[in-house]
Amino acid sequence: MTTEEGQGGYTLTFRLEYANQVGMLGKVTTTIGNMGGDINGVDLVSTGRGKIVRDLTVNCQDAEHGQQIMRRLRRQAGISVTYVLDPTFLAHSGGKIALESRIRVETRRDLSMVYTPGVGRVSQYIADNPEGVWRLTAKGNTVAVVTDGTAVLGLGDIGPGASLPVMEGKAILFKELAGVDAWPIALDTKDPDQIVDIVKASSVGFGGINLEDISAPRCFYIEERLQNELDIPVFHDDQHGTAVVVLAGVYNALKVVGKDISEIKAVMVGAGAGGVATARILVEAGLKNLIAFDRTGPIHTGRDVGDHIGKQWLAENSNPENFQGTLLEAFDGADLFVGLSGPNLINQDHIKRMNSDAIVFALANPDPEIRPEEALPFVRVMATGRSDFANQINNALCFPGLFRGVLDVRADIINEEMKIAAANAIANTVTKRALSEENIIPSVFDRNVVPAVAKAVAAAARKTGVARRPRRRTMAASLSGIV
Repeated sequence: MTTEEGQGGYTLTFRLEYANQVGMLGKVTTTIGNMGGDINGVDLVSTGRGKIVRDLTVNCQDAEHGQQIMRRLRRQAGISVTYVLDPTFLAHSGGKIALESRIRVETRRDLSMVYTPGVGRVSQYIADNPEGVWRLTAKGNTVAVVTDGTAVLGLGDIGPGASLPVMEGKAILFKELAGVDAWPIALDTKDPDQIVDIVKASSVGFGGINLEDISAPRCFYIEERLQNELDIPVFHDDQHGTAVVVLAGVYNALKVVGKDISEIKAVMVGAGAGGVATARILVEAGLKNLIAFDRTGPIHTGRDVGDHIGKQWLAENSNPENFQGTLLEAFDGADLFVGLSGPNLINQDHIKRMNSDAIVFALANPDPEIRPEEALPFVRVMATGRSDFANQINNALCFPGLFRGVLDVRADIINEEMKIAAANAIANTVTKRALSEENIIPSVFDRNVVPAVAKAVAAAARKTGVARRPRRRTMAASLSGIV
C-alpha cells in the first residue's frame, strides 16, 4: 500500500462497514485517534439492513503507519474494512493526461477540412514554406518532456516506465499554469549519444525541449549537444529551473537582511545538476565568494575532478581563495548556505559560525540538510523544498512561465539573460509590502507569476537577439500571407 503525502502527512481513505448502532462511529474514531491518526473527513456512503458504510479520510505518518491503522481496525469486532483507498493512485489511474481535439468533426465538410482532402493543401504549403509549420500545426505551443528515468525525484535510477507518472505531472503543470501543451517522451536508453540522436530526430513537432530527471554528469553533455544542434530551445529543468527559483529566493532574502550579493560569502553543498547550475547563475548574478562542496570535499583549482564538466566549471569559477578545509570551517563568516544534496548534512554547529542575519536554503527533499526548527533560532531567513514549511523553492515557479515566454517570441535558445530575467520576475511578484522572512517567494498558485515570467523572458529574448518573432501576432495576421 502506498500513500498520498499531504499537508498533515500521508492521506488514506478507509471504507468501513459496521452495525448501524449508536456509539460505533465513536469506537472507530477513538481507535484511529489512539493510533495517532488524524481524521480530516467522515463521509456517509450508504445505510440499510442495520448496516452503515462510511469513508474516513485519515492523515497518517507514513505508509507503515497506515498499515498499522488498517490492521487495528480489522481486528476490532463488528467492523469490516471494505478497502483502503489511496487517492494518489486513484488520481493516476489511466494516466493523468490525454489528447483533446481543438476542432469538432461532426460533418463531412469538417472531415474534409481537418483531414483529406483539405489537409493536403496545408501540407504542401508547409513543404514550400517550412516556417509555416509554426503557425499551421501545434508545434508553436508544444514542448517535449524528455527523460531516461535515471534521476527521478529522490528515487534515483528507476527506469523510463516508472518515470512516466512524474513526466505526466510535469505536462499537467505546463498546461494548467501556462497553457503550454507538453508531452512525455520516456527513452529506454542511457546512452547519451543515442538520447541526443532520438531527441533530434523527433524534435520536428515541438517548439521546445524540456529535459527532465537525467543523471549528472551525462545531463550536461546531452543538454550542450542538443543546444548546439537544434534550432529550438533546450532546457534541463533539474539544472536551470532550480537555479532560477533559488536566485529569485536569494534576491528577496537579501532584500530582507539588507545585504548585497556581491559582498556576501556563500557555501553550497551539492555539485550535481542543480548545484552546478545554481552556482553558475549566482555567479552570473554577481556572487563573488562561493565555496562548493561535493562528497569528497571543497572543489578547488588543485583538485582532480575528472571529466565532470560541471565540477570543472566550479573549480575554475568559484572558491576564489582556494579554500581546502572542512565543511564546518567553511561556515566561518558565511552569509548564505545553499544545500542541494541530502538530509541532515549540517547542524547548529555549522549555522552558529555564520554571520548575523544568515540565510539558509536547505533544499534536499523530502528531508532537508537541516530542519527549520533546528536552524531558525540562529538564522534570519530559512527556505526548503517542502510545501509544509514557509518559503518553498519550487521549480514550478519557473518552467511554465519561462516556456510561455520562449514560445511567444519563438526564441531559439534560452540564455543566461533570460534565466536571470525569470528570477527577477519571480522575486518581484512578492510585493515590498508582503516581503518578509517567511515570505520571500511566491506561491505556485499565484496567478501573477506565469504572466510576469513570460513577459520578462520574452523581453530578454528580444533584447539579446534570440527571438525569431519580435512581437506576438494573432493567428489571423499570421495567415494573411498565405492566400
